[in-house]
Amino acid sequence: MTLDRAAGLAESARALADGEVSSRALVEQALARIEASQTSVNAFRIVRAEAALAEAEAADGELAAGVRKPLLGVPVAVKDDMDVAGEPTAFGCDGRFPPVAEDGEAVRRLRAAGAVIVGKTNTCEFGQWPFTEGPAFGATRNPWNPEHTPGGSSGGSAAAVAAGLVPAALGSDGAGSVRIPASWTHLIGIKPQRGRISTWPRGESFQGITVNGTLARTVADAALLLDAASGNHERDPHRPARIDASEAARREPGRLRVALALKPPFTAVRARLQPEVRARVVQLAEKIAGLGHVVEEADPPYGQIGLTFVPRATVGIAERVAEAPFPALLDRRTREAARLGRLLGGAPLRAARRAEAVLHRRIGSVFESYDVILAPTTAAPPPRIGSLLPLSGFATDRAMIAACPYAWPWNVLGWPGVNVPAGFVTGGLPVGAQLLGPAGSEPLLISLAAQLEAELHWHEVRPPQRAVTDSPAA
Repeated sequence: MTLDRAAGLAESARALADGEVSSRALVEQALARIEASQTSVNAFRIVRAEAALAEAEAADGELAAGVRKPLLGVPVAVKDDMDVAGEPTAFGCDGRFPPVAEDGEAVRRLRAAGAVIVGKTNTCEFGQWPFTEGPAFGATRNPWNPEHTPGGSSGGSAAAVAAGLVPAALGSDGAGSVRIPASWTHLIGIKPQRGRISTWPRGESFQGITVNGTLARTVADAALLLDAASGNHERDPHRPARIDASEAARREPGRLRVALALKPPFTAVRARLQPEVRARVVQLAEKIAGLGHVVEEADPPYGQIGLTFVPRATVGIAERVAEAPFPALLDRRTREAARLGRLLGGAPLRAARRAEAVLHRRIGSVFESYDVILAPTTAAPPPRIGSLLPLSGFATDRAMIAACPYAWPWNVLGWPGVNVPAGFVTGGLPVGAQLLGPAGSEPLLISLAAQLEAELHWHEVRPPQRAVTDSPAA
């Protein structure tokens, strides 16, 4: 038996446990879809065909012996900033990288849950930009419209899930890098609380602003992958109390007070919410109100939060550049950001880190009046392939801020956010909205997302098959 490419994570796990399909068959199907789509979607940097088939056969042996694990035998993908034993971790950079010796903690936990890692997905250089392109691997394309980017930096993971190559994938989010590609590919993207999914072998990634998260077509699948990947290495500095995301996806959220926050946080560059995107987010707010929740327009008191983001982000880039085996091959914008990071690595970084507690209190005050914030995930639909690649560092920053001004503050705070599909704009391009909450609020956000999904059935809408299998036009 085969499963349709629309089969999700939970459905695949159930079919395997019930003996309706073998892990080898599922992995063979995933590998065939990946191979057929590489010229059109280009989601993968590394495909682990031989290793994945061997792992699938081992999973079939366990299933036959009566072993049951949450993801036993299910093919999934991870972003190429995560260590998979025996594979290089290039993180979007050009050059030949040596294989790593051990799995990162998140990958180790996926394997412990029984998942088969079929490959590592494309990401832009050190995850800096909301597009997934570069000289190391070319351009990853959006399954909804291959002339456009799927976003970034977890664009490969998002494209792989949206195209039906795998039922779910891990990504990472340092300024919206799970939520932005989720919004631009019509997916659920969960950015969890800092420390929920370990970033080990780094206790903190990019000075604590980057966390690992999940991408899937349904809330239940994103929650299941979150449960499987969650947990900590014994030396992790952030160890939030455990949650049951899957249980949260099955329960009603109760009547909530929701703040509709349409105003972008202040940045040095003007950002404007495009009318079509605004209309889709307002429509979603009206749907939430129709479900019995109280929705009011209200913006969090962000203040000058951007002053704390820049030192942490650029110091994080400088740290990665210092470790890069081929610095001459790095993008000029990466080298510029690293130079700034080296300048900001002393007192400015310490001040930025100290400010987080103040920001928690000030911005957290909005949750005295509201349970959840609903905000646009991006201000614009996905840009065209190649439109940002040749820009200078300053011009790239301006374009990024104009398109994506909403996601990054929650990375400074370390708090959870969930992208949900908000519909489509001109050109059939998806856009999304984010549900944002305070520390440890994933269960509430997931419950609300699941309630919306049950009403809107967004997971039933799929990309046109031609965009997944046809080579892009020249």
